Amino acid sequence: MSLAMPESAPIVLEMYWQRTFPGRPEEARQARSFLRALLPTHPGLDDMLQVVDELVVNAIRHTRSGEAGGTFRVRVLTDAACIAVSVIDEGGPGRPVRRAPGGLAESGRGLALVAALSVRWFWSGSGRSRAITACFAAPSHPESSAGS
Repeated sequence: MSLAMPESAPIVLEMYWQRTFPGRPEEARQARSFLRALLPTHPGLDDMLQVVDELVVNAIRHTRSGEAGGTFRVRVLTDAACIAVSVIDEGGPGRPVRRAPGGLAESGRGLALVAALSVRWFWSGSGRSRAITACFAAPSHPESSAGS
């Protein structure tokens, strides 16, 4: 049995970046700048910037990342079909919950925004650390207009 790829198979190039930020509110701007520098021409960049901002603010407000000396990480992984943007926090007492839109609450709708702007989202981890990841279609992928 041959393990060689057929000549017609596409070559998938993966790229991976990660940066750690201090867990302070002003670092949300730095996280957006990091993402903007990595993907300056992506057609869905505005949606990605809104999502990373929401996830960073959530990490700072709702986890130990926002405590004195806390940090959070932004991770970006790209391949031929997906750009995955993750915010990794230092964990907290609860689990991320997507609330239904509606009502008059001034907060609590962040993950609904993430779901609306991305192709899909998910979280993994524990009370010690967790990652929330939002996936966006790569520019050449058929789902590129999803979430826009």
